[in-house]
Amino acid sequence: MADAASSPFKKIQIQRDDTTFDAYVVGKEDAPGIVVVQEWWGVDFEIKNHAVKISQLGTGFRALIPDLYRGKVGLDTAEAQHLMDGLDWQGAVKDIRASVNWLKANGSKKAGVTGFCMGGALSIASSVLIPEVDAVVAFYGVPPSELADPAQAKAPVQAHFGDLDNIVGFADVTAAKALEEKLKASGVPHEVHMYPGNAHAFMNRSPEGIQRRKGMGMPDEDEAAVQLAWSRFQTWMTRYLSS
Repeated sequence: MADAASSPFKKIQIQRDDTTFDAYVVGKEDAPGIVVVQEWWGVDFEIKNHAVKISQLGTGFRALIPDLYRGKVGLDTAEAQHLMDGLDWQGAVKDIRASVNWLKANGSKKAGVTGFCMGGALSIASSVLIPEVDAVVAFYGVPPSELADPAQAKAPVQAHFGDLDNIVGFADVTAAKALEEKLKASGVPHEVHMYPGNAHAFMNRSPEGIQRRKGMGMPDEDEAAVQLAWSRFQTWMTRYLSS
């Protein structure tokens, strides 16, 4: 990663309950806010790429990445699995809520939540559990039912899945269809989009991210699907976060 001097991010500390966590902010101060929730890897190069991209979409957003792992990053799948298994999911939701409220207290009139993989699941949970959230876009992740029931969603949810995703019960086609049924029951505005020929984490398009996916047996590369997903993201967040 580039050194701090050339990084576009401002590192801040956010307090909640009896804990403080680091967060990384990029984008215009008065823009609508979006909390960007990490994959199971932690706050690594790819989630920072996504946050920078989000900050530049349309007329701009203010993106904030909360460090749910408190500085730890998984360098391989075993480490990432270990970190995710050790995550306090209820605590992570509290971190996200504190991040949404930080954005609203610091210039953003409205704030949404997005996330990828583990972060996608936490984004959907946010629409159920965090009243201050104005909109959600989730990428390939559904929360465990004991954390949050999407049928109780209160903020508009847009979700994206690849039809080759083989993470059963979390991001596969069956999980995506079950999510859609739950969102219908919730009554909130929702969209669930499937991307044919795409596997898990298809939004990860940095050279390092592509290599990492290939190493995990996911060689698919579909730039058109990525661009379509980003345009849908921009439309959704602009619609619900414009004040």
